[in-house]
Amino acid sequence: MVLTPISEAVNSGRQYLPALTTHTPSPNQCLLPLTAQVNSQDHLEIGGCDITNLIAQFGSPLYVLDEQTLRTACRQYRQAFEQYYPGESQVIYASKAWNCIAICAIVASEGLGLDVVSGGELYTALQAGVNPETIYLHGNNKSVDELHFAVEQGCTIVVDNWLELKTLAAWQPSEPLHNGRAKRPIPIMLRLTPGIECHTHDYIRTGSIDSKFGFDPQQLEPVFEFVSQQPTLECVGLHAHIGSQIFELQPHYDLGAVMVQWFSKAAQYGLSMQVLDIGGGLGIRYTESDDPPSIEDWVKGVCAGIVQACESLLLPLPKLISEPGRSLIGPACVTAYTTGSQKVVPDIRTYVTVDGGMSDNPRPITYQSVYRAVLANRMSAEITEQVTIAGKHCESGDIVIKNAQLPQIHPGDVLVVMATGAYNYSMASNYNRLARPAAVLVSDGDASLILQRETYQDLVRQDCLPERLTKEG
Repeated sequence: MVLTPISEAVNSGRQYLPALTTHTPSPNQCLLPLTAQVNSQDHLEIGGCDITNLIAQFGSPLYVLDEQTLRTACRQYRQAFEQYYPGESQVIYASKAWNCIAICAIVASEGLGLDVVSGGELYTALQAGVNPETIYLHGNNKSVDELHFAVEQGCTIVVDNWLELKTLAAWQPSEPLHNGRAKRPIPIMLRLTPGIECHTHDYIRTGSIDSKFGFDPQQLEPVFEFVSQQPTLECVGLHAHIGSQIFELQPHYDLGAVMVQWFSKAAQYGLSMQVLDIGGGLGIRYTESDDPPSIEDWVKGVCAGIVQACESLLLPLPKLISEPGRSLIGPACVTAYTTGSQKVVPDIRTYVTVDGGMSDNPRPITYQSVYRAVLANRMSAEITEQVTIAGKHCESGDIVIKNAQLPQIHPGDVLVVMATGAYNYSMASNYNRLARPAAVLVSDGDASLILQRETYQDLVRQDCLPERLTKEG
């Protein structure tokens, strides 16, 4: 029985309701991974693996990543662009959402490129065997070492500001690059701030004029003029990104029109650009009340905006790049916790603690993000309580879910929080010196470790004790 939790589930006093559709849904519209089902023991299964058995084998907390859901999202993006965009297109994974070797390898095997924002993310992608010519380096304060690393590998640099632009223009390697590729102009794209507002959290809104990212539109002409005079740079296109967790289609439609106008302006300076990167930002469903558009509808709207804008200006269609992150990886993963102590504050709330919290999921304390949860070891249990799921950290704000609707909870229950693939492990910390959880990839009943659980030895591996302190001891 495949599960699609919807609002009626809570209203009916159940943790879930079976899916009513027979077609493959858009993963970003689902709370649980596509393979989620209830087995004969009344336990939640994902990827054919019983969550309670995974906890017994790999420990708790545990990230559980469903390979089928991730691959389905990759394919839906790629196939939608092939269907709705008459020109060339490329989907690249915004790996800041969750960058590790296994995930980079999976998305690359599905024909996607990668967006990286640091030398560390780039190094990880290369270790996964990703073709560097499909990797794009982003960031608003790239170090010289990071820039050189990316250039030497043959990546495209998404230039964010004047300092980066002038640094790259002045860099002239005297020898062939170490990968055997002959010296040639450095491929760059220019990131511009489009001035488009959308309804999302201030911290993840990046398209407004008041943003730390990208060149201001008022700088367009001097930037284009400077780039046109640099023989060491090859400006292949433009990039813009308006934010994250967006449910509206109109802002992305408008973005296409703005960027095509910039393309036309660049041509006046002799810049023959071929690539237009509209970023990502499609939201996902974290709770029943969330209603994001499907991957197909988002792609259809983006493509229509670009095609119409190019036709109105009599411009050829550019190569169109999109950078989904959250909508690829977010719905594919859940986090499984073990419940512990409880505290009842009469007439106020009941706290139920889990063995993780803000160190493995900092989004609630950072963005006030809301999640949905179920008891994986008693899926058919009737919902009888409203509780607050609290983490184990020494921090009053360490709350995973406020006012969660759940069955009666006992110590040792397995609580699964949904849609935790994006910005959970990637933003995880060792606050209170908690070891970061393990992560497993599940598929067809097989569970493979993709991230080992940290140990106490890992926590002190980088610690140094000055010799004078050892003498004092």
